[in-house]
Amino acid sequence: MSLLDEEGNQDESLDSKTLSAEDQVKDHSTGTRVVAGQIFLESGKSNSQSEDEENFHSQEEEKENSLEELNSLEMSNLLNKDLEEAEMQSPVLTAIGGTADGEPCHFPFLFMEKEYAECTADGREDGRLWCATTYDYKKDQKWGFCESEEQSNKRRQMQEAEDVYQIGMKILNESSKKAQKKVAYQYLLKAADMNHTKAMEKVSYALLFGDYLKQNIQSSKELLEKLTEEGSPKGQMALGFLYASGLGVNSSQAKALVYYTFGALGGNLIAHMILGYRYWAGIGVLQSCESALTHYRLVANHVASDISLTGGTVVQRIRLADEVENPGMASGMLEEDLIQYYQFLAEKGDVQAQVGLGQLHLHGGRGVEQNHQRAFEYFNQAANAGNSHAMAFLGKMYSEGSDVVPQSNETALQYFKKAADMGNPVGQSGLGMAYLYGRGVPVNYELALKYFQKAAEQGWVDGQLQLGSMYYNGIGVKKDYKQALKYFNLASQGGHILAFYNLAQMHATGTGVMRSCHTAVELFKNVCERGRWSERLMTAYNSYKDGDSNSAVVQYLLLAEQGYEVAQSNAAFILDQKEASIVGENETYPRALLHWNRAASQGYTVARIKLGDYHFYGFGTDVDYETAFIHYRLASEQQHSAQAMFNLGYMHEKGLGIKQDIHLAKRFYDMAAEASPDAQVPVFLALCKLGVIYSLQYVREINMREVFSHIDMDQLLGPEWDLYLMTIIALLLGTIIAYRQRQHQAIPRPAGLRPAVPQQEPPPEHQPPQ
Repeated sequence: MSLLDEEGNQDESLDSKTLSAEDQVKDHSTGTRVVAGQIFLESGKSNSQSEDEENFHSQEEEKENSLEELNSLEMSNLLNKDLEEAEMQSPVLTAIGGTADGEPCHFPFLFMEKEYAECTADGREDGRLWCATTYDYKKDQKWGFCESEEQSNKRRQMQEAEDVYQIGMKILNESSKKAQKKVAYQYLLKAADMNHTKAMEKVSYALLFGDYLKQNIQSSKELLEKLTEEGSPKGQMALGFLYASGLGVNSSQAKALVYYTFGALGGNLIAHMILGYRYWAGIGVLQSCESALTHYRLVANHVASDISLTGGTVVQRIRLADEVENPGMASGMLEEDLIQYYQFLAEKGDVQAQVGLGQLHLHGGRGVEQNHQRAFEYFNQAANAGNSHAMAFLGKMYSEGSDVVPQSNETALQYFKKAADMGNPVGQSGLGMAYLYGRGVPVNYELALKYFQKAAEQGWVDGQLQLGSMYYNGIGVKKDYKQALKYFNLASQGGHILAFYNLAQMHATGTGVMRSCHTAVELFKNVCERGRWSERLMTAYNSYKDGDSNSAVVQYLLLAEQGYEVAQSNAAFILDQKEASIVGENETYPRALLHWNRAASQGYTVARIKLGDYHFYGFGTDVDYETAFIHYRLASEQQHSAQAMFNLGYMHEKGLGIKQDIHLAKRFYDMAAEASPDAQVPVFLALCKLGVIYSLQYVREINMREVFSHIDMDQLLGPEWDLYLMTIIALLLGTIIAYRQRQHQAIPRPAGLRPAVPQQEPPPEHQPPQ
């Protein structure tokens, strides 16, 4: 899937983009409404304003009534005048060639007993557009072309390109096979060669990321420059990305900012998101929370409006560094063997497996593609077995409607009722939605509130969200922002996107809470990162696993520009490992350092330690022990990292970037051992080494002569200490002499052993006879 597909049809022009930060963030707390759990700002006046102005309006009412007739007459005259002017200013088509060259076209005109209100190609084999200059063509035979031959050829060429583009898109959208998608991109490539704008956009992105076409950044850049000249917001955003990351061009943050700004003005949501992050983090611009809020809120509005009852996209945030450091750690992905095992259980009638697989296919994620058909089948099997959870999710699917399941409030209501009667919170929440919006039943706020409360009591996030919305709007209950805040907070703890969105709106406008731009931006950023473009995180991960590090790093770099911390750390990791050949060897460490820095500023501990390592060893920067020490200390204090504590111990031990202090070194080593069991062995070895060093250092520092000069033996051992000492020495000498004498005495030897002495002649009596 290309990035253009992920954006969907969300690139329409955005009116609010021209508003200043102050206009965007002004207090709309009393002019808001909640639809399907989303708070939307309205331009209505507050209740207090309405009450204050009521008297004024009543006093002015008579005056307005008296002027009403005059005003209506005046407006009518002005309207007629405007219409006349509009008619005069509207362009008049002039016939070119034919039998009435230079005469104005007449609309409508009659041809073959059919009236035409615009130019037509009917009756012509060459497809050129023409018009009649009188009403009845048959009678007067007065006609001319609506376009020159050059214009006609260009129009036919664009129509041909559009046809080729549509064929390619049809294959792309209808097939899930890689081979078929490659065929689709060949059609798109042909349409792009014919200057079809949308085809050029898709092909340029495919060349940039290596999606079904061979990665070619230079060719992508050329297409993007062409698109930018034509004013394409997608092209402007992508060209800005190239300048920001220095891919195929010399890096220029100033040019990147210009192209991002133009892309955002054209309505590109990713460009808005990038600008939001840049203003929030102060990258290439002055840090401005209010500007960041403007951009993030605009994107969040679109993401929130795209969220359905079944929830948003599941975002898989897999860190490459963590996978390498802890290969046994679960990445959140389900192994193929495990999925097959669950499928086997589901086929054998295991209800829990059926419900679990149904939810996996309904939402997608964890290595399972979204598939409503399979989700429906699994839920159906479990529901037939009497599982209330499956019934409730079937109700959700019918209530939402899709290509697989036709929308039906009645069927949804039946499933919701069955599940709710069995005490299922999902069914209770669905039933509450039905009564709240009158889906298949009359609107009943009391019943809606009752069912939402039941669902919320069981911890179901949808129930908590809708309960918060009812308190926020005062629907069925007295308006209570504190209660709304409470339930939105509970729903946000369960990860509901709309809960984050509603909390962000409340903090942005100061509704029920003290206004906090910083909190609002962080919440809106969370919502924005759940948009459809987050699917590229999984695409990039798969590219990396398939061995295509160049494709992976480009995708991660774009997501890093959007502010995804996991993408920043993954891009830095690939660069750190020098696995991406598209980045020059001399540039890998400086670029990795940049993205480690951005990831660290968002609270990622490993990135903070990496920053310390880069400054310690001089990777991508000069060796700077003091800066390394600062990063290690931040990781130690803020994230309680055992690795950072160990490194601080080592730096104190060696006196690197800080005054040498063996006592502090031991303290940090001990803290590291307490923080992580994995650190205990290296800490033990480090402490042994430290003990040896400490002993040697102690001996080295002692001046023996100076020590003996300060000892008073008379005071220590008495006035006759020398006699005692001589006696002890004499006893020691006597003991040694006695020991030595005993050593010279014969010692019995074991049998079988003979001393190695020279052979002696036997005595005469034993000599053999002569």
